[in-house]
Amino acid sequence: MAGWAQAAPESLSGIDVIRGSGAGLYGAGALTGVVALRERDADGGVLDMSVGDRGSLRAAGSASISGERMALTVSGVHETTDGYVPVRGADAGAADVPMDLTSQALSGRLDVRVTDEVRLSVRAAGWEEDRGSGLGNNRANASGHSLSASLARSLSEVQGGWRLQAWQTTSNLFNSSGAVATDRNSVTPANEQYRTPAEGWGANAAWRRRDRLVGGLLEWEVGADARFTEGETQELFRFQNGQFTRGRKAGGEASVAGLYLDGSWEAGPWLVAGGVRLDNWTNENGFRLEDDLQTGDVTLDEAEEKRSDTVFSGRLAARRALGGGWSTRGAAYSGFRPASLNELHRPFRVGNDLTEANALLEPETLKGIEAGLAYADARFEFGASVFWNRIDNAIVNVTLAEGPGTFPRAGFVPSGGALRQRQNAGTIDATGIELNAKARIADGVDLRGALSWTDAEMDGGTRAAQLTGLRPAQAPEWNALLGLDWQASDRLKFNVDGRYESDRFDDDLNSRVLDAAWTVYARAQWQALPNAALWVAVDNLIDEDIETSETATGVAGYTAPRTWRAGVRLNY
Repeated sequence: MAGWAQAAPESLSGIDVIRGSGAGLYGAGALTGVVALRERDADGGVLDMSVGDRGSLRAAGSASISGERMALTVSGVHETTDGYVPVRGADAGAADVPMDLTSQALSGRLDVRVTDEVRLSVRAAGWEEDRGSGLGNNRANASGHSLSASLARSLSEVQGGWRLQAWQTTSNLFNSSGAVATDRNSVTPANEQYRTPAEGWGANAAWRRRDRLVGGLLEWEVGADARFTEGETQELFRFQNGQFTRGRKAGGEASVAGLYLDGSWEAGPWLVAGGVRLDNWTNENGFRLEDDLQTGDVTLDEAEEKRSDTVFSGRLAARRALGGGWSTRGAAYSGFRPASLNELHRPFRVGNDLTEANALLEPETLKGIEAGLAYADARFEFGASVFWNRIDNAIVNVTLAEGPGTFPRAGFVPSGGALRQRQNAGTIDATGIELNAKARIADGVDLRGALSWTDAEMDGGTRAAQLTGLRPAQAPEWNALLGLDWQASDRLKFNVDGRYESDRFDDDLNSRVLDAAWTVYARAQWQALPNAALWVAVDNLIDEDIETSETATGVAGYTAPRTWRAGVRLNY
């Protein structure tokens, strides 16, 4: 929930988006691509403060100072808002309340130049996010901290480079949920996950080289990495006669360790890149223990057998410049993602819908191919891609039953609710086309556009035959973007972005339809002083009703209505 809250934009110098499944240093989990965040490391700082609709306040900043051998970067963000009500109009009742939010994060990084070629970097961070669910008194609070260290020698023409990294992170979550009455005027407590401690740690080591080979430049890296996680959920459930009557503890350990070889070769019009990985995943020490809070009797006691396997993955891509600004590319890749501890061991509830965990989940695997054509000159850029992906053993929230009723393990599911379980539900095939373009239509005026179409279909096989022929949940067929950037003067600039998503389904059975919608964002910034700018921004400018969820009885939940913000940005 709070993962993105840790990364204030003010603390970043850039973002790299890497397409395709990750065979190289990113490893397991990079199933369809990687978003790599780069922290700022230049001297100076930035401070952004703003106010907005519904009691919104935000302050974020980042500052760096450096000496001859050392540099220190400190970044932080604090944000609070009274929030908006997700269920609105005639369907809303007294139980529908604003989703208030308070979020904060603080990080520090110390960089030390050990020698002219070797650099040590140590980073520590902490964060917390507290929010209302928009339904009665239900709330969620997530918090944690992380520590990492990296020692690396830069790559040079005459010698190889290397990298050693280690990291550790801990987190905790409090989450309460309840069953909402048919008239949405009251909420009955249903589950309270009062503590979910989790810890993760890992390390990687790599050796890099740059060599001349077959008339080109070969840059390659060989490495090993490992990740270990453990955690559990501690919760109360089955609310009867004004109190919780059952307790539950469940959790386990998971690890992935692998070896990889990754590289790229560039010569003339050609760029070829590829990599291979060999990973071993392990799930062990899984358990689920439930008891009666009044008598202390154990009502469920399960232990998971250790499971482990080895997975090979790889990728190969090539791009060739054709001349005249044109280029073409192609890629083939495979990858895998082991189930998370949440998917394996932590059930969760949203309103009247309950989703059970599944300790027997296998990793989902992906293989795919794509091809593209691109053109670029001083005023115009264009790209077109076609792709095909297949996910086997896809992890899907599969509907098992509709409420009202009492079911094994899950307990009571009220009217209008559904019981689901995370399952390896067969195969997903996706074929699509992606188009993007950018044009300088006048001095200081850039027009941007993107369009994607994806035909995705489930094949549930024998495990979930009822899903065969259906579309995966939350997967729109069409996505589009239209944006305008206008530098009106040396001091004034405008940005407008419109994003479109076609209708999509909120559930695996394609029974709950979320309507298509446009989201328009606009921003204007005035550079009042060389180091100070004033800005105003509006989210959901056209105040579109953008559905994010729907219950079995047709009650829709929406994202925020039109929201304005205004602030000042200081740089030094």
